[in-house]
Amino acid sequence: MSFVLRSIRSSVRVVPRVSVQVPSRAYSLPLVNNGKALSPEAKASLKGSDPDLKDIIEGSGNWAAIMRERDPDFFNRIGKGQSPNYLYIGCCDARVDPTVLMNLNYGDLFIHRNVGNLVTGSDLNVMSAIEFAVNRLQVPHIIVCGHYDCGAVRGAHKQMDHGIIENWLRNIRDVARLHNTELTKIPDSEDRHRRLVELNVQEQCLNILKTGSVQRLRMKSFKETGFATPRIHGLVFDPAAGELKKLDVDWKGETKEFDAIYNLYPDPDVNKSAFPKNLN
Repeated sequence: MSFVLRSIRSSVRVVPRVSVQVPSRAYSLPLVNNGKALSPEAKASLKGSDPDLKDIIEGSGNWAAIMRERDPDFFNRIGKGQSPNYLYIGCCDARVDPTVLMNLNYGDLFIHRNVGNLVTGSDLNVMSAIEFAVNRLQVPHIIVCGHYDCGAVRGAHKQMDHGIIENWLRNIRDVARLHNTELTKIPDSEDRHRRLVELNVQEQCLNILKTGSVQRLRMKSFKETGFATPRIHGLVFDPAAGELKKLDVDWKGETKEFDAIYNLYPDPDVNKSAFPKNLN
């Protein structure tokens, strides 16, 4: 099937992106820990950062001043509330900055991030983010974005106990189990890793489609307009190449086999399915 992407853009004016450079400097405040001077090793671990975040506060002030100069109404506009076009669910990896890599306007994204970009029904954090985004903010698109060279995916592919995070990584191990036949046919370990990254994104998208709040709104919008929202999209970012791609997945085909299990709102008017043709 082909995806229909209807772009619902906000009226926010495009503002040139700003790179704020804060010069490094020697700080007058002593580096102490419980009244004792920090060791050279401890000082080095700070990587040149101000322990009281003076550099960040100053940098933020510089950014705000530049934004006011370039767009005097910027803060008045964003201070009136948010109206994002997308719910973004991504990984915590520091190299994956969603607003930057997708080149979106300030305020376009409602963002939830966790280790491995997972969507699990037992995680009230991500479930609350989805509920708020679709019911309160009425976002028309939900994006799950994974990335290659993902530490969570690499960890889940190793036969070792990672401690407390192992309870979280087991969700990715389950994805590997579901697709074990395909993955074991890939001889190269790096190619296998990249494919598991993609399959993990796909499974998290399916987990979103299983949720009651999303199914309910998709069914409602389909009945009213013939077009189901929110739309679900799986993306993968390659940090080494700077490339963002969309996964080509037949969501109806993926959900058809288990429709009788996960469909919470069967309706005879739409072929007794929450995922009929045109509803994907």
